[in-house]
Amino acid sequence: MTDDPPQDGLPPGRRGLAMACIALGISITVLDSAMVNVALPGIARELAVSPATVTWVVNAYQLALVSLLLPCASMGEVFGFKRVYRVGLCVFILGAFGSASAGSLEVLLASRVMQGLGSAAVMSVSAALIRHTYPMSMLGRAIGLNALTVALSSALAPSIGSVIISLAGWPSIFYASMPLGILILLVGSRLLPNVAPQRRPFDWPGAALNVTSFSLLFLGLDMVLVLPWLAGGLLVAAGGSFWLLVRLQRRQPAPLLPLDLLRIVPVRLAIIASACMFGAQAMVYIGLPFHLTAAGRSVAEIGLIVSPWPAAIALAAPISGRLSDRLNGAWLCVLGSAVVALGLLVVALLPPDGPIWPIMVALALCGLGFGSFQAPNNRTMLANAPRHRAGSAGGMQSTARVLGQAAGTVIVAMVFHVSAHGNAESIALGALYAAAAVAGMASLVNLLRQRMG
Repeated sequence: MTDDPPQDGLPPGRRGLAMACIALGISITVLDSAMVNVALPGIARELAVSPATVTWVVNAYQLALVSLLLPCASMGEVFGFKRVYRVGLCVFILGAFGSASAGSLEVLLASRVMQGLGSAAVMSVSAALIRHTYPMSMLGRAIGLNALTVALSSALAPSIGSVIISLAGWPSIFYASMPLGILILLVGSRLLPNVAPQRRPFDWPGAALNVTSFSLLFLGLDMVLVLPWLAGGLLVAAGGSFWLLVRLQRRQPAPLLPLDLLRIVPVRLAIIASACMFGAQAMVYIGLPFHLTAAGRSVAEIGLIVSPWPAAIALAAPISGRLSDRLNGAWLCVLGSAVVALGLLVVALLPPDGPIWPIMVALALCGLGFGSFQAPNNRTMLANAPRHRAGSAGGMQSTARVLGQAAGTVIVAMVFHVSAHGNAESIALGALYAAAAVAGMASLVNLLRQRMG
């Protein structure tokens, strides 16, 4: 199909169908990633591996994802966003089939790496496809719909995964994503925007250094509490590789590591704020269950208590996205992140063994704040980047999210490790206070962005 003529978004009829295709592509990657967590005990039992070892089913996916987001985003600019999206879906589907039919841990891990590669391709260019699907005047609305898709997928994934696994076993969660992926692949070929690729070579050395840097960083963070000396060496090597990457990227007019975008103050501050907020969210998702378990709450109660957070994000994100098209998005981000910090302080101060509804209300408040922050903040990253750099802006957006989540996980693990002999409830409470502080930092970063214009 020929390239679409340069215009500010697709025609209205095709626009909605293209957005539905993009949203479904994102949803299968989010659902698959979240459902695997539910499947880990069954995988460990059937493949006869330890709980510590089976976590690499998640780690292998995340390692591939975080190290390949920026290279895939750059590939989208060079080879075409739709082409990279379709190839990513193909790789993801093949990886899903390999995961479902794996008879050993080694095959499963290799297949999960394939799925991580496919997800990186899909996620990294989705924001750019949205940017070229909707006009600038409706960009916030589109980003809000995308945030709604992610929130609903994250909220529903554990329940859907549990039902599928109970009916057909853990391989079925991988098989389940394949028909929808094939449908999106076929339909998306006609609906997604055709953006002319840029006439420049792909930076293969930069891609290799990027993969090396982020892989070493991820492995170092993962091992920091288990093998601290090895972790230290990996982190030092990651720093050296990243330093070399930055030096080489400075000479590039359109760098794979988007240093040109980081020089744009609103983009840079939005990325920092995003990493802080997703770090705080990860700290809550990990620390809060321990806090409630120490108070004698059952698994069913904990699931009910935490459900208002993603539900409120799904409610707030589309509204804040629409508002960001008409109002100053920085103030929405300041207010949203401040509400999250306040809500987390309330959660930390409430008795965990008391009535559940005050905790649920506070978490709903956190979700409303997070949803109010997320769409305007993502709009800032895309709207302030040049149109031809939409792919790299989307890649940085996804990278900030993943790195924030990884950093939040490490912070909670360090709190637990340092306080290993303390009261479990007090330790988890410390993680909640830390999450509130990180969300407060995001609010300050957004306030700085507002003052700098």
